[in-house]
Amino acid sequence: MTGLSPPNGATATSQYLLDRSLGTLRDSAVGWSRRSIDDRIADLAAIRVRTMEAAPDLVADALRAKGIGPEMAGEEWVAGPMAVLRTLRFLQGTLEGIRRRGEVPLPDRAIRELPDGQVAVDVLPGDTWDRILYPGWTASVRMDPAIGRGQARHHLGGIYTKPDTVDSGVAVVLGAGNVSSIAPLDVVHKLFVEGHVAMLKFNPVNDYIGPYVEHAFADLIASGFVRTSYGGSDVGDHLVMHPEVDEIHITGSEATHDAIVFGTGADGAARKVANNPRMKKPVTSELGNVSPVIVVPGVWKRRELSYQAEHVATQLLQNAGYNCNAAKVIVLPEAWSQRQEFMELVGEKLASRPDRAPYYPGSIDRYRRIIDAGGDVQTFGSSVEGLPATVVGVEADADHPAFNEEAFCRVMASVALPGDDPAAFLQRAVEFCNDRLRGTLNATLLVDKATLEVDRKAIERAIDDLRYGTIGLNIWGAIGFPLGVIPWGAFPGHTIDDIGSGRGFVHNARLVDRPQKTVARAPFILVPKPTWSVFHGHSATALRRATAFEARPAWRRLPALLAAAVRT
Repeated sequence: MTGLSPPNGATATSQYLLDRSLGTLRDSAVGWSRRSIDDRIADLAAIRVRTMEAAPDLVADALRAKGIGPEMAGEEWVAGPMAVLRTLRFLQGTLEGIRRRGEVPLPDRAIRELPDGQVAVDVLPGDTWDRILYPGWTASVRMDPAIGRGQARHHLGGIYTKPDTVDSGVAVVLGAGNVSSIAPLDVVHKLFVEGHVAMLKFNPVNDYIGPYVEHAFADLIASGFVRTSYGGSDVGDHLVMHPEVDEIHITGSEATHDAIVFGTGADGAARKVANNPRMKKPVTSELGNVSPVIVVPGVWKRRELSYQAEHVATQLLQNAGYNCNAAKVIVLPEAWSQRQEFMELVGEKLASRPDRAPYYPGSIDRYRRIIDAGGDVQTFGSSVEGLPATVVGVEADADHPAFNEEAFCRVMASVALPGDDPAAFLQRAVEFCNDRLRGTLNATLLVDKATLEVDRKAIERAIDDLRYGTIGLNIWGAIGFPLGVIPWGAFPGHTIDDIGSGRGFVHNARLVDRPQKTVARAPFILVPKPTWSVFHGHSATALRRATAFEARPAWRRLPALLAAAVRT
């Protein structure tokens, strides 16, 4: 039997091996669904050890693949092994708590009712270590509004507290190509949150992560609970259409999702219009997003303007903009007296960072679609590949691709909205983000302390009304991704024929069964500077040490970690 066409890197897995692997997974699916909680806790502990063993080499390979130097390694640590290890650590702790108490180990005070009756579950700080490392940070998961306070405990713990929901299944996970943690974390979710065995297909863009992920899951691979594969879209199509596969999870673009669900070409387009999917299996997804940063008017000191300019610039520049949660539209108050000064500072910050190679396929086409569509185009720095960091000023009522498609490179838009005070501006900003911007994955609000105190009701109303899976107040909404305790995914409600940012949640180490969205909060100015900022001078060292800490937290590891963090 012939092999399928090879990807850019690794040799494509043959159809024979794909079929054999799926047969193995089918044979082991029931055994995994019945695996004891003790064994699963041991499995998680083993994956943690093996993930840390492979971490330095994985980061080194990512740097080479993306064409960046060791001074920029911090972003590979935090969006790679650190995110995996932190999620594993808290998931293991959750299972240990269920084994000990029969329920998710959260105190009753962590489950509370908001003024409108919706239930919120406080998940950050997750433990004593979080209180030390992330002072002033909080995050609460808002449950499906249909769940009342008295029912909340019943909707924590998933298959571990509701044995009648356990079933067996074979899942195909189509891995993402931008950061190394996505694929293994999606496998962890299928295995330990949903209870299904998994076939992981690596993305050709970063299939160099394969050996390291295979090392981390070596025990489960040996036991027949996990299989891996390599190749392009033809390999993926063979897997998702295979009769032994029960469900699919994809992290990627809307176009890839639609090709899987409806098919390609004229037939696929017609199927989508008719909402007649060829794919009848359940498909969950985490897709793109035009992520907004809403700047609420206030009187900011020069230090605050500079700090938040770095904050916004980081949201575009980190990983060269190849993040589904990167800042894509800055929503500004038209009447704010400091608007021009702030945007000038954002430009200065963008221009101050080194150029990055556009390693992700399709970058130039996406970039050109945005900047050729009109608006006030400003470029900062230069790029031999033609992709400098760019901000495009766009009118709010424009039909512009910056609003309806994710650029997925170092370009974002800015838009100014009317509103004479924070409350009036926020009402318009929420309507604009909810109704005009594509996707519902994450959003960020920046509000100074004085404005937050005076206009708290308007700000809380805006948070309530924003339809995004993660909302960050004074913290980049992307923070929901690496923290592990936060369910990561789109705001519920997307349909299969209008998929937006996808359906379903991953990560979710506290096992909140029916999340709606998460609200994360932090002080307006973080001191010291966040280690994940592209402007932190010792980010690589600090995040390497933070990764080692997440692998094995200990008091003796804190001084060196904190010393690197404060050396900004």
